[in-house]
Amino acid sequence: MFILELSYTATLDRIDVELADHIAWVRSHIESGTFLVAGRKVPREGGFILAVGDDRAEIEALVATDPFLLAGLAEYRVSEFIATTTAPALDGFRQQLPA
Repeated sequence: MFILELSYTATLDRIDVELADHIAWVRSHIESGTFLVAGRKVPREGGFILAVGDDRAEIEALVATDPFLLAGLAEYRVSEFIATTTAPALDGFRQQLPA
């Protein structure tokens, strides 16, 4: 599982110009099942996405297609973790530690 941390590198005026495209990008990956949760940071300086996947390179390649990143308005930090403990609603995403 991955935590994708998005940090704006541009003003909110410039972010707002690309916001609809970014939201459409996020929603498409929510619908595909790759993203589980997404939302803004408070204060509004970026956002977080919880993503599922087995291959860090694939997730990083996916992140590279974000309209915010393509427009040079943000940067990402990708953190991988093993979800060994989950709420009941997320039991299907529980992972085992490697042997």
